[in-house]
Amino acid sequence: MPRIATSPADLPTPQELLSMSGLEFMQGILDGTVPGPPIGNTLGYTLHSVSAGTVTFRGTPEFNVTNPMSTVHGGWYGTLLDSAMACAVMTRVPRGSVYTTLEYKINIIRPIPLGMTIDCIGTTDHAGRSTGVATGEIRGVEDGKLYATGSTTCIIMKMTDPSP
Repeated sequence: MPRIATSPADLPTPQELLSMSGLEFMQGILDGTVPGPPIGNTLGYTLHSVSAGTVTFRGTPEFNVTNPMSTVHGGWYGTLLDSAMACAVMTRVPRGSVYTTLEYKINIIRPIPLGMTIDCIGTTDHAGRSTGVATGEIRGVEDGKLYATGSTTCIIMKMTDPSP
């Protein structure tokens, strides 16, 4: 079961991070051996599943993520899609490398009702030596409707020689 970091000391050191492949890192978050980022607690979503090239986060927007019009803020959609798409790329990052988002785009198709549980699925389209590209979608768990889509480009950076 995922656990969440409550202080910087809970997060893996750079050496620990670089000793794992991206897939191992993401699987560690899912099984609780690596703490997840606190933003999931803040915004109400958790890592739900991980496989090579695909990551799913599950979340339920509540009042704390609304805008002044009482609808889910666009930043919630964007943060969730950025997390899923970038983490999907992370599952393809080799040991000794890291990644970060270069840019992402989202399209909000319809408003998510407050209290509705959704899945945000990120899927890797490409992961090479220096770039990763992924797409994402937010779907209602119960109704299956598509609420938003996204795309991202990430940079992949080799930080150290992964050989022993």
